[in-house]
Amino acid sequence: MTTPFKILYICTHNRCRSILCEAISNAAGAGAIEARSAGSQPSGEVHPLSLRYLDELGIATTELRSQSWDEHRNFAPDLVITVCDSAAGEACPLWLGSAQKVHWGLADPSKLTGSDSAIAAGFHACIAEIHRRTAALLALNLGALPADERLTALRTLGAH
Repeated sequence: MTTPFKILYICTHNRCRSILCEAISNAAGAGAIEARSAGSQPSGEVHPLSLRYLDELGIATTELRSQSWDEHRNFAPDLVITVCDSAAGEACPLWLGSAQKVHWGLADPSKLTGSDSAIAAGFHACIAEIHRRTAALLALNLGALPADERLTALRTLGAH
């Protein structure tokens, strides 16, 4: 069995987008990806609608929690993906070492206001985008690519 490609998703509060990325990547990756998520300033709780919409898709949520990136010191990710603009601007911890870093700008559905249907549409759009990007990551077979080719391939997916 091959070693899974390790991804750490970072969002400042680790309550919505990074959580969605972790859950969807682990479900879609089926062992090819080992994803975790964290925040520089975690809120300490997962947004309830993130859990609701993941549950509706049949994606496991029992292990999801809002946590600090310091809790992942021994994870040694191959790739770090920031998903919010504020996290993208932060300096990542030194212990991330040689992990490649890219940014996925994802709209934050947890900040939406308005009708339940408008908020649901925002969550569904974010989830669909994460599914699309995760499928593209899997198609690249990232673990088999040399580091320089991996970064080029990631940039073609819209990551920067």
